[in-house]
Amino acid sequence: MTLPNELVRALQQSRSVVVLTGAGISAESGVPTFRDAQTGLWAQFKPEDLATPEAFRRNPKVVWEWYAWRRQLVAQVEPNAGHRALVELERRVPQFTLITQNVDGLHQRAGSRSVIELHGNLTRTKCFEEGAAVDHWEETGEVPPRCPRCGGRLRPDVVWFNEMLPPGVFECALAASRSCDVFLSIGTSALVHPAASLPLDALKRGATLVEINPDDTPLTAHVHFRLRGPAGVILPALLRALGPASG
Repeated sequence: MTLPNELVRALQQSRSVVVLTGAGISAESGVPTFRDAQTGLWAQFKPEDLATPEAFRRNPKVVWEWYAWRRQLVAQVEPNAGHRALVELERRVPQFTLITQNVDGLHQRAGSRSVIELHGNLTRTKCFEEGAAVDHWEETGEVPPRCPRCGGRLRPDVVWFNEMLPPGVFECALAASRSCDVFLSIGTSALVHPAASLPLDALKRGATLVEINPDDTPLTAHVHFRLRGPAGVILPALLRALGPASG
């Protein structure tokens, strides 16, 4: 794969790189995208039936079981070459921030350290009433289980429709985006806000904007470099083009 020399030079000279990832990079590991997960037993439900506070109040058992099923799926897959390439890129760049819309934790499992999770993490649990993280609870057979502190129902620590992002998370992502030299948008539809605004904020502040995606998105018309294809192919090729790591 031949990559633009200007892009390679921009990355070689960069002091600060920000990466935004979406469902596409996880799909390469076999994780169904949010809407693709509506199959089999779950085909009768719309995502809005399973991923809102209102849905949880209506039928907490169904919502908990759907997320339990998704956790099982994620536990059975491994980070792919795209995830691993981002770990290596982090080692090479003085300041590196990985912002992800994904909730599967695959970036951390691959070894990425500086990760901002915009939408939470499937593997974590919190109290629906208090919002506090809960690591352990008594298994009574009740679904969903109860918070050991207040007795409220437990829920996955993810951001549902109609919910705000966790406090401070977007502000950190925005600050990193506005101060970076190169911004990579990888495997994201560029439709989900506020994440979709981050690459444009980086562009306004003078960053080199790169999109890695098999498909065009609303962002495509604005980028400096459009690399069409899967992250698991393009990111390792980009690393090879950068040459051996210094030091």
